[in-house]
Amino acid sequence: MREHLDQTDRRLVKQLSQDAQPGLTRLAETMAMSVPTVRTRLRNLLDRNLLKIVGLLNLTERPELISAIVGVNTQGRGRVREIAQRIAALPFVTSACVVTGRFDIIVDVVIAGDIADLYRVTSELIPGVGELGEIVRSETFVVMASCNKWVSLPEGCWTDPAMAPKIN
Repeated sequence: MREHLDQTDRRLVKQLSQDAQPGLTRLAETMAMSVPTVRTRLRNLLDRNLLKIVGLLNLTERPELISAIVGVNTQGRGRVREIAQRIAALPFVTSACVVTGRFDIIVDVVIAGDIADLYRVTSELIPGVGELGEIVRSETFVVMASCNKWVSLPEGCWTDPAMAPKIN
């Protein structure tokens, strides 16, 4: 079951969403709370997997990265969420969401490479997560320009070439 955040946790998350760099002392001052209370609440959010503090890249400012959105249709027979979880674990995938509408799953992909690498991800890796006939079709939308799109770097981008996942 999804947990609801109380007012204080929501304020803490909002502060961190705006700027996660200040230390606990400054965060506590901003929130008019004690440092131990902020530390306990922050640790609780992290431990319950409700909050993750990461560095994000401004995709607009990174011309060497290719971003794409992939719509996927499945014949998952009640297993669409499981298929989405397998897609989300692939290299270069930042997220996979089960959605309503024309597609069953929307996948956000970031490639540090060229269009051929994107093609391999969308035509081989994503279809390869399902059993035969499970992924019916997909449609890829290459992001030409973005506004306020900040992304965490997925596995596979800018890694040591010896440790990079093979996509061919």
